Amino acid sequence: MSTPPHDLGIELRDLALVVGREAVTLARSMRESGIEVADTKSSAVDVVTAADRRCEELIRRRILTARPDDAILGEEGDDHPGTSAVRWVIDPIDGTVNYLYGLPDWAVSIAAEVEGEVVAGVVINGSSGVEYAAALGAGATRDGRPIAVRPSPPLAERLVLTGFGYRGDVRAHQGACVAALLPHVRDIRRLGSCALDLCHVADGSGDAYVEEGPQPWDYSAGALVLTEAGGRFGLLAGRLVEAVPGAASHGLATGAPAAGWDTFVEALRGAGFLA
Repeated sequence: MSTPPHDLGIELRDLALVVGREAVTLARSMRESGIEVADTKSSAVDVVTAADRRCEELIRRRILTARPDDAILGEEGDDHPGTSAVRWVIDPIDGTVNYLYGLPDWAVSIAAEVEGEVVAGVVINGSSGVEYAAALGAGATRDGRPIAVRPSPPLAERLVLTGFGYRGDVRAHQGACVAALLPHVRDIRRLGSCALDLCHVADGSGDAYVEEGPQPWDYSAGALVLTEAGGRFGLLAGRLVEAVPGAASHGLATGAPAAGWDTFVEALRGAGFLA
């Protein structure tokens, strides 16, 4: 008999926690030994460190040892095809620039999909060790304790988290939208990790999140933590491609408590985020 979806999500979440803890330990060790830029991606400031690669290799190896038939989509390595219905989506270090500089907001992010639906998600803050985890239908936790989004205050009292891409012209568009939104909200925070931003909304230390450009490995785990905590996440149609010739977009990643979703989306529309 096959494993029920609910039980499978919990099983995959628990495996992701074990593997994620090991990856955090490796990343911390490499950071203490001194780390340098190993490569760049979309621009000269979009960096990859040796730790990104070593941690992804470790995560892949541990997952495939435990579940050799699963597929893997990772930020730093080639896709690994599988024969099961499960695909892992991993970001070995989300917030690499923070990691490089010794700033606290970086995380290991591991999600698992079953037939395209995310059923497990784990985000571990590599600096503090705080662990966010969720399984579809089983709720979300921070360090093992249940979490929930905070009630949505009026728009003017909401703290909004955001991020920026690494191309100058992309940042100019994103910055203009954020500048238009800023007068209408409590304040803006740019902490440097999409995965952790979504978890901050999930545990009530933020009211909303928006950014156009993140990839599935950036948001998959954090989005499940948010939705299981009573929030809502969506990839909306943004204006980036229209506004910046040659730019690529994977959608406007948007997260907020479910009760405050409509008001926040309308604010994004007014600020020019939405197509």
